[in-house]
Amino acid sequence: MMKNTSKHIPVRTCVACRQERPKCDLIRLVKVPDGYVEIDMHGKKHGRGAYLCPSRECWANGLTTGNLDRVLRTVVTPENKARLIEQGNNY
Repeated sequence: MMKNTSKHIPVRTCVACRQERPKCDLIRLVKVPDGYVEIDMHGKKHGRGAYLCPSRECWANGLTTGNLDRVLRTVVTPENKARLIEQGNNY
C-alpha cells in the first residue's frame, strides 16, 4: 500500500483582502496578554492572532478599517497602529 507523502499546508485568511493563502505567505499579528498588538515573526506566540498579506495595501487596510480590531477583539491604539504600519513597510 502506498503512503500519501504530501504534506498538509495550513491555510489562513488575510483580514484585509479576505483571500485565503498558505500560512507561511502571511504575516501574523498577535494580541499579547497586556493588550498590545505585535508582529509574530515565528507564528508561535500565545494570544489571539490575525493574518495580513505582506502587501502595503493589505497592511494599511487591515490597520485602518477596523478589521484587525474586530478579529483580535480589541481596540488597537493609534500609537500601536502607527508602530505596526512602520514595521509593515519593511515587508
